[in-house]
Amino acid sequence: MMKCPNCSSKDIGKIGSHQFYCWGCFIELTVNGEKMSVYQVEEDGTLSSLDDLFFGEEIPQDFPQIHASS
Repeated sequence: MMKCPNCSSKDIGKIGSHQFYCWGCFIELTVNGEKMSVYQVEEDGTLSSLDDLFFGEEIPQDFPQIHASS
């Protein structure tokens, strides 16, 4: 079972082929190979990057490895 890298919640939903949503802290996670991006969902539905808060962190071991097809 994977956990959110922000709040450690296990309540993670898949919303796209490389996108996940944490219902614990309401952030969106995008995983592409070894790169993970973290976004805050704003009230109007836009995404604000939180990568500066997570810069330098590696993808947690229990997070699924997803590779985009070329």
